[in-house]
Amino acid sequence: MKRVFQKVLIGRLGGGRFALWRNLISILSLRKAGCRQSEISTLKSHNGPGSQNKFLLKEGTIMKQHLDGCFDWRMIVIFLVLALACSCATMTVTKKTAYDPPNVRGPIVILLSGASGPDNYRSYAAEVARLGYYAVLLDGNDFHPKYGKSSADELRRVIEWAQSSAKALPGKAAVIGFSRGGGGALTYAARMPDLVSAVVTYYPSTREVADMRGFTAQFQVPILVLAGEQDTYRNCCLIESMRAMEAAAKGRGAPFELVVYPKAKHGFNLETLPNYRAGDAADAWQRTARMLSQYQPLR
Repeated sequence: MKRVFQKVLIGRLGGGRFALWRNLISILSLRKAGCRQSEISTLKSHNGPGSQNKFLLKEGTIMKQHLDGCFDWRMIVIFLVLALACSCATMTVTKKTAYDPPNVRGPIVILLSGASGPDNYRSYAAEVARLGYYAVLLDGNDFHPKYGKSSADELRRVIEWAQSSAKALPGKAAVIGFSRGGGGALTYAARMPDLVSAVVTYYPSTREVADMRGFTAQFQVPILVLAGEQDTYRNCCLIESMRAMEAAAKGRGAPFELVVYPKAKHGFNLETLPNYRAGDAADAWQRTARMLSQYQPLR
């Protein structure tokens, strides 16, 4: 068997993991066809937008691979390993559930659930979509500043993914967060004026915030916080921290509003939980809708 000559330059790949699979299919096709003197030229893999992968194949060329009856199966194994490594490196950890607006297209609203996960917030996301928005529900646990698996970069990728949808209007996204997801919204979304128009949080988790002044100094978008005065759930979202956040944010002139419901506890807006308060939930929903109308208007 003649020697197989191959030159592969190692570097950076974005969406190029798909090119790897196409290259592999091409090679397998050549072998199946029994090609002996086949030339493969200029097989390129292209960087995808926003990719931050480390296991990567640079834009390169496989020059004149000469096959002698059968292809060296070791090369196939190499391609498989590279393709798998690149796929894992580019995989996002966040599961997304999109809710289409009743009209053809709508502005984007990202929702970050509380610690119980997305299930308790599906009806809420559906209501946002019924207003005319393209709503995307995420697990807020992934974006918890201390325990989450995701980060600001991942939230950016989700927003950019939503912007590419045929159901979404171009432009920024509004972000709504609940409890843990609210903490993530304040930590990440509130610092993205290039991608986020406004943030609404219900009883956001603030237990991990040690320096409230420094925390609020990062706020760069309008924020609405809806909190229960009786919320002592795991000390995650105490009203004292909400008022300290309000004082710090308003002290620097940030567009920040805190609404306190005197008798409400954690999860006061969720019908599935024992702390549900219909009147407070309705008021909070109206304020949320007004916030969206002001900073993320339908058009």
